[in-house]
Amino acid sequence: MTVELRRGRASLAFSFLVQGVTFALLVTRIPAIQDRYGISDGLLPVFLAAVPILAGVGSVGTEWLVKRVPPSRVLRWAQPVVLLALLGVGAGDALWQVAVALGAFGLSVGALDASMNMLGVSLQRAYGRSIMLGFHAAYSLGGIAGASMAWAGAHWDLSLFVSYLPVVVVLLPAALVGSRWYVDADGGSGTGAAGQGQGGPVVFKLLLPLCLVMTFAYIGDSTVSNWSAKYLQDVLGSSEEVSTVPYNVYMVMTLLGRGLGDLGVRRFGAVAVVRAGSVVAALGFAIVAVAPGAWTGILGFTMLGLGLCVIVPQTFAAAGRLFPGASDAAVARLNVFNYVGFLIGSPLVGALGDAWNYRGAMLVPMVLVLVTLLYARSFAPGPDRYGDGHERPRTADVGRGSNGL
Repeated sequence: MTVELRRGRASLAFSFLVQGVTFALLVTRIPAIQDRYGISDGLLPVFLAAVPILAGVGSVGTEWLVKRVPPSRVLRWAQPVVLLALLGVGAGDALWQVAVALGAFGLSVGALDASMNMLGVSLQRAYGRSIMLGFHAAYSLGGIAGASMAWAGAHWDLSLFVSYLPVVVVLLPAALVGSRWYVDADGGSGTGAAGQGQGGPVVFKLLLPLCLVMTFAYIGDSTVSNWSAKYLQDVLGSSEEVSTVPYNVYMVMTLLGRGLGDLGVRRFGAVAVVRAGSVVAALGFAIVAVAPGAWTGILGFTMLGLGLCVIVPQTFAAAGRLFPGASDAAVARLNVFNYVGFLIGSPLVGALGDAWNYRGAMLVPMVLVLVTLLYARSFAPGPDRYGDGHERPRTADVGRGSNGL
């Protein structure tokens, strides 16, 4: 591997880590944000839904944008905006101010997520072996750090602004410096025969199974990120401090699963890894639904982290293999279903919780995660042969192009 590739991999991993910190600091303090701005329980799902809707818009816009500029440039400027938007959430005191801040967060995070995964897919192609889970492991590590900071903020009764300011002051310049070494690996924007998975335009019919899997995975993930704290407080009777723990242990298990996941994909193949993750995640939801107390609920969220963590990175990787000549477009379109999952998951759990009960609401994402088993064959290795014991030789020479991927 060239020095350029190694630096590109490290800098991209750092970008994933920063985003993990940022997102965790937002979602684990939802009860505090709700209290600060006087957001009612009925209005809260509207705010939670607006962010993924705008993020989807940002992801679609990124597909258009990377036809003109490299994904690295999109990522370089999207990440600072996300960090500043987080600070804006903590700085306001009126409802319209948090609405503007969350709107900016949503639009910029869509561009950030799409461009990060575009670069990850192209680097995996350049390496010739599974490395995508490692990037998402860095995100999980950031999530652990962010959730821990959120716990400290709740424990010491710090304001949102005081909690967020030091993080932004440190991470924003660090992210800008790290962005100097992003690598726009060649090979993601070629053309080929239309309607063929090997290149050319992205055929939605071929991408659809992966889109459904992405949606189901993020319905599960959004259930944890948006409702785990409230579930522990309102249903299982925990304190505010303990309510920050589920997301933290969830991220610990995603770090563990993703840290070992690339080895699992290389040894057993992506299909087996995704199937195992789906079963473990479903079992986690079942435990959460019947938990008699807070710590049993935390055990369920722990299993959810171990199960769900492998699905999303492998879905992006599978899209890159399916459309190697148009992986930038495939990743951008697939990334939209990340937000479709959040858009459906947050209001769905909230509506079912209000109309029925929150224990019953946890069974819905459980069933959807199990449906992933029907689409597991979509993760079978394609021509690049990642993860099935037939990896191609590692590529040492990566060029840069105007389209990045």
